[in-house]
Amino acid sequence: MAESDGGMWTGDSLVPADQPFRPLLQAPLRSPDVSRRRLLQMPGAAVPFPPLKVLSNGEPCLLFQARKLSLRYEKQKQLDLTERAFSPRKPVDTSQSVCRQDQATLVMRFGDVEDLRGLSMRLQLSNTFYESSGQWWFSVDSVSLLYNASEEAVFNASEVYAPASSSYHCLHVSNLQRHSALLLPGTDHARRWTVSFTDFQIQAFNISSGKFSPASDCATFLTPAILMGLITSLILLLVLAYALHMVVHLRHIDHDDEHKADVYFPKNPEQPEHCYVENAAEKNIL
Repeated sequence: MAESDGGMWTGDSLVPADQPFRPLLQAPLRSPDVSRRRLLQMPGAAVPFPPLKVLSNGEPCLLFQARKLSLRYEKQKQLDLTERAFSPRKPVDTSQSVCRQDQATLVMRFGDVEDLRGLSMRLQLSNTFYESSGQWWFSVDSVSLLYNASEEAVFNASEVYAPASSSYHCLHVSNLQRHSALLLPGTDHARRWTVSFTDFQIQAFNISSGKFSPASDCATFLTPAILMGLITSLILLLVLAYALHMVVHLRHIDHDDEHKADVYFPKNPEQPEHCYVENAAEKNIL
């Protein structure tokens, strides 16, 4: 910025002296990490409620969130427990939840819901150090439903895990086959239930600032389409390898025919001379 006769220079423009000077506003700098993360995010519906927090010594030790939580017992109507679980206006009872260094238990007590008395949901998590990767990993080991005082439906979680420094996210965590069935029935009671989480996200053991760490998503690389493409490529490679083998084999046969040694016919002293000449002539013809 420099002064001039009757005005002031700002960059490439001249501001008249009788107008108040307004500094140019620069666009705020954006973190490349934030920009890159937004580009990688998948579009989807917003989660209606904030994460559910379990506190230990006044600090969050477990975070849990879902856009929808639904249950269904056999052929009865579906129960939507999303608001009961995550609404801050009517917080669910999590007083029985426990956080330890290597284990955590999230207990959500809903009370009486429809015909179910004393319904509660329990998520069992563990934190394990693996020497092969050199880091801690947490996993959701089981999801249990307790109802009617003594009945319990236990689902064993399959492949629901993430590094302890990250959170775990999956679009669907359910026992339905169309959603990859990450929850497997562990008891006879569990076979009567349908449990479904939409936009499931959870983190335990390493939480800073009361927010989720960057998520480790459950999206698998081997989708059915990719798997079929890999199988087709493998078949084509096998056909190509066989064709190359046959071409090399034919060239090897031609090479042997070209360099085949002449057959030597020893002269029989008892054989007449004209017979030997005739045999030599036949050999040349061949």
